Amino acid sequence: MKQLLALLIALHSLCVITTTWAQEKNGRLKYQYESNEIRIPIPSHDEPKFASFGEESIRAAAKYLDEGALAWTRERKCIACHTTGTYLVDRSMLSKQLGKPNTEVIEEFIRTIPTDIPQTIEENGIRFHPQVDRAVWRTAALVQLDKHVHGKLSESTDKALRNLLMQQSSHGGFYSRGEVEIPYVTTDFELTLHAVRALVDAPDWLTSLSDPELLTRIERLKEFLRVYTPRNDYERVLLIELASLMPELVSKQTLEASINLLSAKQKADGGWSTRNFSETQNWRTPMSETSTKLIDGLPDAADPQSDPFMTGLAVVLLRRIGVPAEDQRLLRAVVWLKSEQRQSGRWWMHSLYRGNYHFTTYIATAKAMQALGMCGQLDSSTPQ
Repeated sequence: MKQLLALLIALHSLCVITTTWAQEKNGRLKYQYESNEIRIPIPSHDEPKFASFGEESIRAAAKYLDEGALAWTRERKCIACHTTGTYLVDRSMLSKQLGKPNTEVIEEFIRTIPTDIPQTIEENGIRFHPQVDRAVWRTAALVQLDKHVHGKLSESTDKALRNLLMQQSSHGGFYSRGEVEIPYVTTDFELTLHAVRALVDAPDWLTSLSDPELLTRIERLKEFLRVYTPRNDYERVLLIELASLMPELVSKQTLEASINLLSAKQKADGGWSTRNFSETQNWRTPMSETSTKLIDGLPDAADPQSDPFMTGLAVVLLRRIGVPAEDQRLLRAVVWLKSEQRQSGRWWMHSLYRGNYHFTTYIATAKAMQALGMCGQLDSSTPQ
């Protein structure tokens, strides 16, 4: 009996089980986001769900995204992929349905555009600029704002794009440094793909670019992507997005293989699971002990359940290459997403890199909303 009790305690420690609402009320990790009147509790798997998806739940999701990004901006002054970067990239794409993103968040992104190029440092034989990930997310966000809100390229976005290319890493892509944060801060390939989307989506920017040095850097970027070998299934399906942005870099056979791989991993309930797309140790080299123990210790580690981020991403990838919203794969995914929204407005997802604030829930909520928007499920909402 004592051995069993010890085993249960050890498993609990490894799993870093989600904070419950009762624990929050007792003063442990009260808020995911907090600033003045904004107080958003830590996400929890046992949050009640909406009985049905509609205008009320759409407004709740938009409120969560808007307030979370605003609180982070006010308190952290930090461009974070898991909150403000995600917000201005994915939320900007929903401006027609949800209204323009928060002005205060936008102004902070513009304010932080560097006026010079930081010195390079070297790691693992690669020269790169520190905090280049922030440059990628800043630029990607401003580009989507111009594309979906302004309808034309702004001077600040042009400046951010040029600064970004000047921070290109020595291998031709963009170097992802630090501890893995699944998703979004995994490998150089994923970070570089975010940069490519910015370059391609910037209104009339790439086609009118004439600067010889920047054009040379773009060719180096393409070469990095052309010869890159995906390390896991997650990166293999991300080739679908690359094909939608720079089709000349992905062969027809490779694209078909990636689509088939993505389709084969759809679960019986209609969703997809992020953890089904890589072995734990192969998300990144090296993986931290904290992340490894957390992922391998989750209660459903043997058979990972569907999650809203990967389900949303799968829908987005298929829609970007022209799969119709009426496709059975997408219809099943939409049903699953609609059934999983919590009354807080968000879609719950356990962090795969740190078991505290579960910022992956924010990423998952943005991606779920983007997917639903691309399938016409938000068209009845009214911008606030």
